[in-house]
Amino acid sequence: MSEWKEYKLGDIAEITSSKRIFYSEYVENGVPFYRSKEIIDLFNRRDIQTELFITEKRFNEIEVKFGVPMEDDILLTSVGSLGVPYKVKPKDKFYFKDGNLTWFRNLDKSKVIPDFLFTWISSNVGKQKLDEVSIGSTQAALTISGLKTIEILLPDIKTQKSIATILSSLDDKIDLLHRQNITLEKMAETLFRQWFVEEAKEDWEEISLYDAIELVGGGTPKTTVNEYWDGNIKWLSGGDIAGNHKNFVVSSEKSITELGLKNSSAKLLPKFSTVISARGTVGKYCMLSEPMTFSQSNYGILPKFKNCFFFTYLLVAHSVDELQSAAYGSVFDTITTNTFKGLTITLPEEEYIIRFNESMEPYFSKILTNQTQIRTLSALRNTLLPKLMSGVVTIEC
Repeated sequence: MSEWKEYKLGDIAEITSSKRIFYSEYVENGVPFYRSKEIIDLFNRRDIQTELFITEKRFNEIEVKFGVPMEDDILLTSVGSLGVPYKVKPKDKFYFKDGNLTWFRNLDKSKVIPDFLFTWISSNVGKQKLDEVSIGSTQAALTISGLKTIEILLPDIKTQKSIATILSSLDDKIDLLHRQNITLEKMAETLFRQWFVEEAKEDWEEISLYDAIELVGGGTPKTTVNEYWDGNIKWLSGGDIAGNHKNFVVSSEKSITELGLKNSSAKLLPKFSTVISARGTVGKYCMLSEPMTFSQSNYGILPKFKNCFFFTYLLVAHSVDELQSAAYGSVFDTITTNTFKGLTITLPEEEYIIRFNESMEPYFSKILTNQTQIRTLSALRNTLLPKLMSGVVTIEC
């Protein structure tokens, strides 16, 4: 540890924010305008869907007078969900909301390389430091003045590069697997549209979506009975489903016991079942990697046709926009059985559906294999990260 030196973040980077953009300056199209939501999506390798933009002219004015995010700058969520970083890529072009995000720029690269700083912020070591300077009892926040005082231990640049290389190689592999899964998912959805929309026949039967699937309600064991919880049966909340949207869910925040399952309305769904959020943020869906249970705020969906789990999942994916549009509620949007009954689809004979389902098996098997690898690599990265970033584990340069 004698080779590591202590610095304050304010001594190794300019820590600032953006110039304020007013509501009247937003336009329908132009240069994307990011808030915490978009940065969190980027960090989690999710597609971003921003609805805010500023004009090219306004962006150019800001760039000339004040500067805009450049390659290797780091943005940090600083209100609510604290400490989620994003390192700006070479082709990025966007501006961002003042207050929501803090901007690290003009890094002193004789002391720290951007990849190391980004990884340090992402680590438990960095997050603990961020927590120590956060303010606010109702809504947590990070201030520029507080961030500047945070102390960071840095090895020499050569060691930083070696550590960043090890961790980035894991990140690159994880990112590759994520992108493969996105591609496989899109291919499966394209084939579904080809088989059941583009090549649909006039003599196919018209039925409701409700009659093409089997809906299963969820349940929650009594939270006051300790014997019902922390067992070996995964139990999904809406957050678990939203966090694994359009993917296999392989883990859950909570689990229940056999006793909890027996003494509640919770249902154990088989592997490859679909689950969809039905209240609040409706229409988030995923597929089970193993048998799991779920809360009453969601629906389980089983195949009506013989073991056609992949067809059923893709049918839900194809119908989800209409389900969301038909959701109702004065406070929270809600999907009910009537929502499914209100959607009409046309389907062929069962043999055709079974044949399609069989053709999908290689796609979903590969997605699940990739997702399992992602989980293993992420666990390895999370184990190595704090040890490397604190100097507990050293490497030969």
